[in-house]
Amino acid sequence: MASKRKTRRPEDENAALASKKGPVSQFIARNYRHFNAAALVDTAKGYEAHLKAGGKMLVTLAGAMSTAELGISLAEMIRRDKVHAIVCTGANLEEDIFNLVAHDYYERVPHYRHLTTEDEQALLDRHMNRVTDTCIPEHEAMRRIEAAVLEEWVAADRAGQRFFPHEFMYKVLRSGKLKKSYQIDPKHSWMVAAAERNLPIIVPGWEDATLGNMYAGHVISGDVKNVHTVRTGIEYMMWLAEWYTGTARTLRNGEGSIGFFQIGGGIAGDFPICVVPMLHQDLQRTNVPLWGYFAQISDSTTSYGSYSGAVPNEKITWGKLGSKTPKFIVESDATIVAPLIFSWVLGQ
Repeated sequence: MASKRKTRRPEDENAALASKKGPVSQFIARNYRHFNAAALVDTAKGYEAHLKAGGKMLVTLAGAMSTAELGISLAEMIRRDKVHAIVCTGANLEEDIFNLVAHDYYERVPHYRHLTTEDEQALLDRHMNRVTDTCIPEHEAMRRIEAAVLEEWVAADRAGQRFFPHEFMYKVLRSGKLKKSYQIDPKHSWMVAAAERNLPIIVPGWEDATLGNMYAGHVISGDVKNVHTVRTGIEYMMWLAEWYTGTARTLRNGEGSIGFFQIGGGIAGDFPICVVPMLHQDLQRTNVPLWGYFAQISDSTTSYGSYSGAVPNEKITWGKLGSKTPKFIVESDATIVAPLIFSWVLGQ
């Protein structure tokens, strides 16, 4: 009687993969075997497989990931060609640069859950804007960047030119005017890495960010004459549609596709994933492929009616993902999970 062939256990497969990587990946393979930990490993392996197949990856950033200093790992992902486009909130766009020039003035408040209203008022009086356990200094960070980018807004306005929000930030970084103010290793700034590679960035809803508010103020005061000097979210969607179509066309000759790696929820994720059904249903470009990989790190709850918490299969009904698209979701804290996934992909 023939004996049954012994199947390889997942932990054995993961250990074999990690043996060619560094100590962080080996730790993950040895300890992360079940539940959200196992989902983390599967997500990282899927990301790696997607790239090896010739695919491109779009990463979305919600929340305050830049203030969480995700740039330490994300910048290296950009430099190593593991990220090919980023969609982020205006907060993430600017807060990476705030941290770049004012890191030494930041204050951490580990007991933030116990702050009284009087404690909060005292922080405001010192111009310290709190993001959970971290206070961003207004004068050293926000106003310093405002002064630098205002020069670019005014110059473009007078020349009759228009640029996207991220293009203005690229101009500031490339000008070198902030270099003397750097307070962290620029290798840990994902915006510096993105500017060096001219990475496509899409920033939907930029208007609600600190610099968006400042821009509105400068238009109202007359420093900027034309409100359209900064290009809009609709124009971002139009640009994304052409980027997606063009990138998919170049990949069609091979086996790769465009993947979607979502950190958090909100507009950073909801805005770009809609480009595929828009291309299919509104532009009738039926030959454009669906997203070829989808992963989300989420702490949102589906049963409360959250779009951000919707499980990946729901996206099939909206024409965003296919039934065979590799889909992953890690229900956990992105500030912990994302750097670990990136470490695996980087072979660390």
